[in-house]
Amino acid sequence: MPAISAFYGIIIQMFWADHVPPHFHALYSEFEALININTLEIYEGKLPRRALALVLEWAAQHRAELMEDWELCAAKQMPRKIAPLE
Repeated sequence: MPAISAFYGIIIQMFWADHVPPHFHALYSEFEALININTLEIYEGKLPRRALALVLEWAAQHRAELMEDWELCAAKQMPRKIAPLE
């Protein structure tokens, strides 16, 4: 489960050969959410409101990179790191 980014205590991960829809895992403290890359909606889990706002802001800025990483993971290749939220 490679970590592709980290910021403000939030870790973003993707798994190799994970199930569809294209998504990433956002972890913050004891919380975890799976977020659809296309819609930027949580479809499993939860995050505190502030952490979710930061994750969604970051994901909106890096949607194309997230899809590229999803395709790399689907091909069982190492995803690239993505810049953190500044």
